[in-house]
Amino acid sequence: MRRQRLSWQEELAIVDRTMRAISGITDPDELVGAYWAGIGELIPVLDYVALSRRGVAPPQYLITRASRFTEHFNPWTQRERLPRLSGGLLGELAYADRPVIIDDLPARVAPDDPARFYLEGYARLLALPQYDRGEGLNVTVMLMPAGVDPEPELIPILHWQGGLFGRGTTNLVLRNELASALAALDRELKSVADIQRSLLPAELPRIEGFEFAATYHTSAQAGGDYYDFFPLADGRWGLFIADVAGHGTPAAVLMAVTHAIAHAQPGSHTPPGLLLGYINERLTGTYTRSGAFVTAFYAVLDPAARTLTFARAGHNPPRLARAGRVLPLEGKGALPLGIVEGQAFEPSVVELERGDLLLLYTDGITEAMTPAQGSGLRPLFGLDRLDRLLVACEEATAADCLGRIRAGVAAFCGDVAQEDDQTLIAIRCR
Repeated sequence: MRRQRLSWQEELAIVDRTMRAISGITDPDELVGAYWAGIGELIPVLDYVALSRRGVAPPQYLITRASRFTEHFNPWTQRERLPRLSGGLLGELAYADRPVIIDDLPARVAPDDPARFYLEGYARLLALPQYDRGEGLNVTVMLMPAGVDPEPELIPILHWQGGLFGRGTTNLVLRNELASALAALDRELKSVADIQRSLLPAELPRIEGFEFAATYHTSAQAGGDYYDFFPLADGRWGLFIADVAGHGTPAAVLMAVTHAIAHAQPGSHTPPGLLLGYINERLTGTYTRSGAFVTAFYAVLDPAARTLTFARAGHNPPRLARAGRVLPLEGKGALPLGIVEGQAFEPSVVELERGDLLLLYTDGITEAMTPAQGSGLRPLFGLDRLDRLLVACEEATAADCLGRIRAGVAAFCGDVAQEDDQTLIAIRCR
């Protein structure tokens, strides 16, 4: 290991080139090779054995790399092809959990040592562990023939560099494993999202004298918003919108459960309180014991009478835009679904007029947030902005109105990712 030292400028250039090269490497085996190629320009290490006891039972260990290998095996993808030994001098080094220097190597290698092949012909060795949670799970053993002495002042630096590099390699492996896990999770979430969207209506109701439009956007791939339409007797239609507390997959699962319950029993969809009570009893009895709940609004539209009979379970009151003003359809209201068994959902009735615009929405619209202001506060989109947009939609189609609301929310929020799902249903009475 003794050599003529390079100038510090030359050493700096080698280190910089090596660090730059390994910064873009994502394969841990390639990273190790590139690192030792660079370090070899600084400290010529011709003979070595690399040991690992990660994932094996004592006193076993693996030889992951060796200068006497005639074929290179990738320790991460070809682990089953690595030599697996037990005991002997290398076994002692693999489990020593400390740096070890041996100056009389021939005397320490027994004739029956299982690793004799890797140690014969050398006079000295330097074993430096790479720690993981205090255990030297990997050990680099540098081997020196007679007449070659280690430079004592380099040994602490070698130990330091080797330990840091070992942590870097471990972190790269963990990063790759995390990336794989996230990719698998992303595929699963996409499947959940596809299933969830398949539960939404394939088409909007076609009712003479009325015009429908709907938009549905989740904050994650899958979400907890839900809307539906139920064809009823005598040309009437049931209009349902719900919002499961929370986000992501748990909310999507409860959304699917709510959908299944809502479709489970024909004849339970009118009057409105009957459907909400039916869903509430089944949610509280089985599915929301952990504290989850669902806000919901359900209405029965009678096109012939131009009436909307509705009941509300903790959901945002829909907005009715009429003649330049906006009326909230609050009704009598009740707690969200899934909280209290046996609660009643009293109906309310509103008569619709020509030109009315009814908007059903989830709170992801009114609670959409802007970037943080100087005070740290994040203003909400709110009802006032929503109502101004509704009033401005007096002559617009239902679809155009939803487009304007979506554009208004997007302009208000800027590039801020929203934390809640956003669903809109517009109904224009012509």
